Amino acid sequence: MNSLIGRGAETARLEALVDAIREQGDALVVRGAPGIGKSALLAVAAARARSGEVTVSSTSGVQSETHLPFAGLYQLVHPLLGSADDLPARQRDALLGAFGMVDVSSPEPFLIALAVLNLLGEAAADQPLLMIVDDVQWLDRPTTEVLGFVARRVRSEPIVLLLAVRDGHPTSLDDGDVAELRLTGLGPHDAEKLLDSRAPALPVGMRWRVLAEAAGNPLALVELPRALAAASTGNLEFLPLTARLERAFAARLALLPPGTRLLLLAAAANDGPDLAAALRAAAIVAGAGTTAHALLPAVEAGLVRADADGIHFHHPLVRSAVYQKAGPADRLAVHAALAEVHEASPDRRTWHRAAAIVHRDDSVAAELEQVAARARRRGAITVAVSALRRAAEVSEDPGGRVERLLRAAELCFELGRTGQIAELVALAEPELEGDRQQARLTWLKEVLEENRHEGPPRIKRLIAAAESAADRTLALNFLRAAALRCWWTDSGWDLRQQVVTMAQRVADGPDDPELLQILATVSPVESGALVVERLTALRGRRFEAPTARILGTAGSAMGAHDLAVPFLNAAIADLRAQGRLGLLAQALVSLVWSLLFCGDAPGALLAAEEAERLARETGQTRWQSAAYAGQAMVAGFRGEEAQGVALAAESQRTLGARAHSSAAALIAHARGVIALGAGRHEDAYGHLRRLFDPADVAFHPVTRLWAIADLVDAALPAHRDEIAPLLAEAEEIATRTPASLLHQGLRYARALLADDERLYQEALNAEPWPIGRARLTFAYGVWLRRRRRIQEARVPLRTARDSFDALGLLAWGEKARQELRAAGEVSDLRVSSGVDRLTPQELHIARLAANGLSNREIGQQLYLSHRTVSTHLYRLFRKLGITARGQLRDALGPSAYVG
Repeated sequence: MNSLIGRGAETARLEALVDAIREQGDALVVRGAPGIGKSALLAVAAARARSGEVTVSSTSGVQSETHLPFAGLYQLVHPLLGSADDLPARQRDALLGAFGMVDVSSPEPFLIALAVLNLLGEAAADQPLLMIVDDVQWLDRPTTEVLGFVARRVRSEPIVLLLAVRDGHPTSLDDGDVAELRLTGLGPHDAEKLLDSRAPALPVGMRWRVLAEAAGNPLALVELPRALAAASTGNLEFLPLTARLERAFAARLALLPPGTRLLLLAAAANDGPDLAAALRAAAIVAGAGTTAHALLPAVEAGLVRADADGIHFHHPLVRSAVYQKAGPADRLAVHAALAEVHEASPDRRTWHRAAAIVHRDDSVAAELEQVAARARRRGAITVAVSALRRAAEVSEDPGGRVERLLRAAELCFELGRTGQIAELVALAEPELEGDRQQARLTWLKEVLEENRHEGPPRIKRLIAAAESAADRTLALNFLRAAALRCWWTDSGWDLRQQVVTMAQRVADGPDDPELLQILATVSPVESGALVVERLTALRGRRFEAPTARILGTAGSAMGAHDLAVPFLNAAIADLRAQGRLGLLAQALVSLVWSLLFCGDAPGALLAAEEAERLARETGQTRWQSAAYAGQAMVAGFRGEEAQGVALAAESQRTLGARAHSSAAALIAHARGVIALGAGRHEDAYGHLRRLFDPADVAFHPVTRLWAIADLVDAALPAHRDEIAPLLAEAEEIATRTPASLLHQGLRYARALLADDERLYQEALNAEPWPIGRARLTFAYGVWLRRRRRIQEARVPLRTARDSFDALGLLAWGEKARQELRAAGEVSDLRVSSGVDRLTPQELHIARLAANGLSNREIGQQLYLSHRTVSTHLYRLFRKLGITARGQLRDALGPSAYVG
């Protein structure tokens, strides 16, 4: 193929992907400028796949379809929808609801994506599958997001995704998770070879002009000779390459009959390749019948082709040239005609009506609101935002215009699109009407400026906004935001008390979960006993996922991690089933710390790894940073110093300049634990002491209390006197709160600081949490050995060693072995097990399988296809040296526990 001259390496890479499809799936984004050869490479891959008995499914983005939710996805998967009934019911309904085939209420986008992943996986089980998507930049946003989800999860499936994207067009595939192949211009030799193959008779001067103008772009090398030959001056003005190519196509358009140009304009403006629709629209505009024969001159000119599927432009730039070359009046007339043609399709009709007017029209605005409502019900929030924004643009009534802009901004909040929120807020603000709109705008501004740490002034404004909000839900939103800011930075008791008082007035009774979360966040010490009492009373009751998450967060915020875990586990199970990955990431981050403090280090690592991945996928950098900090903390306990240091640095980097005291405290605590595990006590003390210094950004009045045991270990013996006042302050705080983790740390500190065996015994008798108990047992053994009670010391040291090994705290297990050797007892190094060789995802799958879940159930929990789960199980069985699921629990040992 002449169009592939100079593309040997790129062609080989795509052919290799297709050839390896049976062993491993993959995804590849092909990027480049218009005309650079993306489509030609995709055609090579498709031909290679068909010759190798690989099923090929393809679609291409169309610029006029970007506002039609899931239009591109439907084109891609509709041949596979016959097997949709085999999907889990919730996934099936979400997918068919997205296509408008069943009536569902607002399916979660990630459920739709999981349904597509499973649908493709089932099809690929019969025959490998190559999915080709050209012009991704013109796909509707919901389709692109589904493709991104699938692309990150096909490595264990016989599926390859090839996605072509034009340079300069941002998409949801831009986060770097998917491999890229970037196409650049041809080298001089290959450019000359291609030009000579297509235009061998060019005069020398024109030949060098084309080579210079084309700059190695293959499409330009083919099209510019025609344009230069047709130009009266034999010349073209200097324009950016895309514009030059559009001019090249436009030159051929000028030679077509008027009827052909009108038909092409109707096809370019239409949202799809339907030739019949284009013919009808052209006939309406012309006032006379139009037949397919009018298309022949365009076919002969190489601008379009027609087949059973309809009319297809030779290149997206042809469509662009057709549309841009037409006058404004012609474009408006064609859109009006297409609105009439699509009378039976409300969404298409409305979008064309909106494109056919240059004035404000409330009837069009009302129809666009209905489009937004339908898109929202189908899970296409991005389309709903576009519809509401266009509705605002054509609204005659200022109040209605602002209402639509605010609703669009609130939907953007659901998506986490702060950039769009800022733009919509700026448009709405000048025309605000009434207190309610003002309150909603204030809330949106708070969302926008969440990472601005203005301290007490911002908190005061939020309290005032809550007082003036007539709506209870909105008032609680403001109070939760104020509470969060109180948590981030010490704001003083007077201000926190105002938040508490206001929340108690607004809340729906003393057991209102939102009130409990606010109390635990704003006054975890002062309200600690009350929160613990109410959480204990609520334990065992069934709550909706968001409410259960709030209750779990309340428990973890005040150090009652044993109470937090059941609520968080319940919330996570429901959020998984509902596909609400944004909230799921947040709940998993809270679970990380609760599991770790309760003694499930393997579970904490799994939660942290998944939380980081989902937070990255849903664009929540603050939660991603916290997940990295959790992974760093676990690495510190496991003795993986290099890994822990890297993760802590990644946590800091992800957070960037948005660091506040609670985030800085998590990172400093993790770094302290890493240094402590590595035996660098002075470094550990330096990191941990920051949590207790009010002048340091890492100072946090609450989370510092969870680090007391670590501080004492790092401080002794060199800094014993320095920590005495810090511990005295913590003792005073402990008289006012029952927070389990604080009292555990103080029991540990008292035992280590006093030369009194009775304190060790009392602490051990009172300590129910596994890690705390293991550390106390170890400290007691060290205390006995240092008093030359060698025989007695060996017993607690052995117990501590075995406990640390079972808990996965490898660094501490090694400390116990060193102490045993000092006590004259040989203690073999811990032998690495198959469990240590499992990746976090493999361990997660293994734990779920060990607890009786099927491959499909595991896939639904982890947002993987059940076939991917099967592949992971096959690999992890080999690592564990087992052959059946029934052996998993024994092979995993303590790691098999799922909270």
